[in-house]
Amino acid sequence: MRRRLDTIGTRALPHGWKDVARQVALFVGAYLLYQLVRAVVAGNGYKPFGDATKIINLERLLHVFVEPSIQAWVEGRHWLMTIANWSYLNAHYFVTLGALLFIYLRRNDSFYFVRNMFMISMAIALVGYALYPTAPPRLMPEWGFTDSISQFMGVPHLDYGPEKEFLNFYAAVPSMHVCFAIMVGWPMSKLVSSRPAKLLWALYPLFITWVVVATGNHYLLDAFLGGVTAWLSALLAGRLARARPNAWKFQQATV
Repeated sequence: MRRRLDTIGTRALPHGWKDVARQVALFVGAYLLYQLVRAVVAGNGYKPFGDATKIINLERLLHVFVEPSIQAWVEGRHWLMTIANWSYLNAHYFVTLGALLFIYLRRNDSFYFVRNMFMISMAIALVGYALYPTAPPRLMPEWGFTDSISQFMGVPHLDYGPEKEFLNFYAAVPSMHVCFAIMVGWPMSKLVSSRPAKLLWALYPLFITWVVVATGNHYLLDAFLGGVTAWLSALLAGRLARARPNAWKFQQATV
């Protein structure tokens, strides 16, 4: 068994099992820290709902509070809402993980830039969650929102069951669904060779933005802030790459 694992590490893994272990440890550590901050945020009582109301009032002032209308339109088309709900529950994890695995195994010279983007973005998000815990739209029915995810799963309220571990509790700002979509969509559009695949990856962040709004999990403002978080993370990862340009620089595919 040990010999077989060594053979796999030599033939299939760019830098062996030790490097895989380091990358997994980084992502698991970031996730555990996220869970810790989320647990603290969840104990803030009514603050997340007050912060959500502030976002709604700001969007109304800017005349961009259209999320209830978008959700109502999608709900009128059951098949479309099914796609949105399924995508919200699955794409954030499986598409992101699949893209990271592809980049690590097939475009490893660009993986460490993408990894650094993720680490920076999660650090930014943790600050946002701690300072501005925000209830998602689905928990604000008085403003015309519905909890489509709970209806899709067939449970009374996901926030009080085991399924809550797979959802953002009071972590609406910034939208990490949108942020992650940008941070895999942009690199993948540069790293795949097929033109249709490039187009699909380029459109993926827009699709996820529609998903999080249609399912009542994010406001347009925090979707925008998710994009800002991705942009800042890419900018800082680029600055960080100056320290180790051979290892941390993004290398766009040439074929």
